[in-house]
Amino acid sequence: MASFQKLWNHPAGPKTIHFWAPAMKWALVVAGLGDLSRPAEKLSVSQNTALLATGLIWSRYSTQIIPVNYSLLLVNLFVGLTGATQLYRIAQKKISDDSEIVIGEMGDSQANKFSKFKSFKWIKLKYKINLLFM
Repeated sequence: MASFQKLWNHPAGPKTIHFWAPAMKWALVVAGLGDLSRPAEKLSVSQNTALLATGLIWSRYSTQIIPVNYSLLLVNLFVGLTGATQLYRIAQKKISDDSEIVIGEMGDSQANKFSKFKSFKWIKLKYKINLLFM
């Protein structure tokens, strides 16, 4: 009973917004985990970039406020991790799709011949990165 009273009366306890805001933010994490079952081509780059940025910014903020809100820190780390995971899936899908197009356009023998040169690999990488943000 004493531990419950301690939690109840804590500056970031259930009587304050410092408790309920992180509790409700777990819905973003659950939604992001639900998107793991969606195909990568149906995911939004801008939405997941926003999740990543929000997670990082608010994680930092949660360590600077008084009282330090560890539940806010934890939920925001998971929000950022969810966004980063989805961005990785999107990038992998776009790179694999685009590399098939590039190799298909020049033929396998030509691709093997030119892939020995570092400058060609760099151009190919720049091309893939540019396509990622189109």
